[in-house]
Amino acid sequence: MRNPLLAALLAAAALTACEGRGDRPPAADNTLQNDRGHRTETADNASNNKSDVDVTQKIRKAVMDDSSLSTSAHNCKIVVKDGTVTLVGPVKSDAERVRVAEIAANTAGGNKIDNQLKVAD
Repeated sequence: MRNPLLAALLAAAALTACEGRGDRPPAADNTLQNDRGHRTETADNASNNKSDVDVTQKIRKAVMDDSSLSTSAHNCKIVVKDGTVTLVGPVKSDAERVRVAEIAANTAGGNKIDNQLKVAD
């Protein structure tokens, strides 16, 4: 019983020692990066009508099929609502920002593209 008690005491001491230190890792999401002081479209704002869903699926497939894009670009948010395509999230470079918008425009046809992609620091 002595070893488990010692392990618990050491764990508690380690946690206490870390309290108040500012070296904790940031949150695992990019919520702060996506918050730009104005309302951005998110998946829960997307339309469920068939044409918007079809456009979303086609753009996502085209983005995923482009192997020149980074994982960040592959994971950008694509929201289609009433025919307007909104792209949100971080990408690795300005070239990727432009490329994802081109893919969306080519895939969506005449739909309006609102490119809110940002180059990650």
